[in-house]
Amino acid sequence: VLGWQEFELEVIRDRAGNGIIVCSIENVDPMGVHTGDSVTVAPAQTLTDRQYQDLRDKALRVLDAVGVVTGGSNVQFAVDPRSGRVLVIEMNPRVSRSSALASKATGYPIAKIAALLAVGYTLPELPNEITGTGSACFEPTIDYTVVKVPRWSFEKFPGTPASLGTAMQSVGEVMAMGRTFRDALQKALRSLETGLDGWSSRPSGRTDDELARDLADPGPGRLGDLHEAMGRGWSLARMHELTGIDPWFLDNLLRLHELEMRLEACDLDGVTPDLLREAKREGFSDRQLARLLDAGDGDSGERTVRRRREELGLRPVYRRVDTCAAEFRSLTPYLYSVYEEGPCEARPGVRSKVVVLGGGPNRIGQGIEFDTCCCHAVQTLRAEGREAILVNCNPETVSTDYDLSDRLYFEPLRLEDVLHILDVERPDGVIVTLGGQTPLNLAEGLEAAGTTLLGTGTTAIARAEDRELCRRMLDALGVHYPRAGCADTAAVAAHVAGEIGYPVMVRPSFVLGGRAMQVAYGPGDLEGIFAAAAAAGAGGPVLIDAFLEGAVEFDVDAVSDGREVLIGGILQHIEAAGVHSGDSYAVLPPYNTAPEVLEEMRTVTRAVARELGVVGLMNIQFALHEGVLHVLEINPRASRTVPFLEKATGVDLTAAAVRCMLGIPLREQELTEGDTGGLVCVKAPVFPFRRFPRTDHLLGPEMKSTGEVMGRGADFGEAFARAQAACGQALPRRGTVFVSVRDKDKPAAAAVA
Repeated sequence: VLGWQEFELEVIRDRAGNGIIVCSIENVDPMGVHTGDSVTVAPAQTLTDRQYQDLRDKALRVLDAVGVVTGGSNVQFAVDPRSGRVLVIEMNPRVSRSSALASKATGYPIAKIAALLAVGYTLPELPNEITGTGSACFEPTIDYTVVKVPRWSFEKFPGTPASLGTAMQSVGEVMAMGRTFRDALQKALRSLETGLDGWSSRPSGRTDDELARDLADPGPGRLGDLHEAMGRGWSLARMHELTGIDPWFLDNLLRLHELEMRLEACDLDGVTPDLLREAKREGFSDRQLARLLDAGDGDSGERTVRRRREELGLRPVYRRVDTCAAEFRSLTPYLYSVYEEGPCEARPGVRSKVVVLGGGPNRIGQGIEFDTCCCHAVQTLRAEGREAILVNCNPETVSTDYDLSDRLYFEPLRLEDVLHILDVERPDGVIVTLGGQTPLNLAEGLEAAGTTLLGTGTTAIARAEDRELCRRMLDALGVHYPRAGCADTAAVAAHVAGEIGYPVMVRPSFVLGGRAMQVAYGPGDLEGIFAAAAAAGAGGPVLIDAFLEGAVEFDVDAVSDGREVLIGGILQHIEAAGVHSGDSYAVLPPYNTAPEVLEEMRTVTRAVARELGVVGLMNIQFALHEGVLHVLEINPRASRTVPFLEKATGVDLTAAAVRCMLGIPLREQELTEGDTGGLVCVKAPVFPFRRFPRTDHLLGPEMKSTGEVMGRGADFGEAFARAQAACGQALPRRGTVFVSVRDKDKPAAAAVA
């Protein structure tokens, strides 16, 4: 079946025998690429009605054959594009990864309905919550197209080739909605947080033979390779032969490429309103258009195009997800943007409202921990009588459930898209400090556009991020920190490292997950490490800090209202300094740490929060080195450890932070520092190394874990054992002897049993 087309049907049925197809999903990549690693489209685009009805009937027969009595199921088919032969390749008698995508794509709550069916209801007895008319025994009809694009992290696992196959390797995904496949694809690509502004490529310098080999071997850059091939004038037949991708998809990509060439033949002053309107309808972003129309680079080019577009009255309107192709009025506030005529269906309310910006796609360093904070924020805002509007593009998360917020905008977390939403909603403020680095990257642009940011301001964020400003603040407070500097060139980096003294920690600015963060033990290491950090950075300088080898690290999370500070908890890392905090085991409460050291951490945290003027959450990472406490990092935002502390102590830190942002001081919230009730809690990371067998398993400053678990127990041993069991690690048997092996030049480089 290699090279055949792949389709999935999401099916739900009840104990009375009623069964419906909730959604059909088509993989853009043919068989041979795991569906979790493939670009997928809903509804299926290339099936004839006769073929679709045949797959529909077969899916229901498969459920009968397997013996599914009730609930949701997923049936996957391979279809020979030449003969039309159909094979069932997989069947999951449960909700699956695709069920979440199908639920978000259609607005049909598969898991919720499946739970009600499990306790005895039938589909005709359950209401259609989207329209408020009819029952849940209907097959959703959608008048838009949904595209899912995976997010990979191959750069975290050197040694493993960036090649896709039957074992899933993506760590997250984004979803986008548009009137056409082309519109939705462009939205999805710019949602990925990988630097793409839409479907595009840069000249790679490869020969035609090399490009052909890369197209034939599916990888994460295949869409970009197709763009480059079209730029070289390759025929659709040749690209189809190399990739196996259906000609319908290739033809749609060609239409985008032809429009791109028409745009490149113009400049911003000469482009006609009709051509600009067509480009926006096809999903081209302002930043993408600025490059094509030679209107400038980066933020300035984007602003120039936005001004021109708004002069022409070119603005998007919003449509509601209604499951019935607008046959009935939708009660669900679940929206996506389109550039077309007609009224806007957003219908913003008149109550006081706040917009929460989500975290975008899951990736190493930014996962569901931040989404948890966003969900708690929405619940708190609604409890305080505010309308809560949420913006996100991640189908895997709770934040994109249609009934969580007052209005959900399923849109890219890019400045252009967020500003359009704010123009419609006119909120009292926007929260950018709970979704990780993604919304923080928008803070300055939003503030420049006149948006009110709730909570910690951009000045405080800059003081914490900027090494020189942070150093001055800590000096004024009398707080210790590792000697540090920053560099824009390799020569400056060598000078700074020499001044500090080796070993040094090298990392790029404004990234999460320790991307390209490494320890240089001498000048011979520094050049390559600096180049990698500079390439991975977000435009800022490369940061260089003294590496406190063998230090014990701590994470402290706190909530501040600008004056008073609540310590949420102190987590002690089990691994010594040099292992990224997201990859380190950690224990709460701290183990065998002197009370005066813990109190010093609390004192410093309160002082820093007040000095920065933090309003909301803040995280500080400390290192205890040779009896001296150092501040390693200050993050005036939500951190990865906040949900862990909330679950361990029962104190809702995010809710307290949101209330502080609304102007409710901590003293009125009557909260105290939480404790674990006498239990010990251990955080254990979960790693995907079995998916990347050619990568060594050594841990270092760059984060590689994709999740975590918590173990609780009466003492450390019990909590640690439970955490190990929960993440699938086998504990050593009694009597096992461990021997530590250390490299003289790079201490702590390896430890083997």
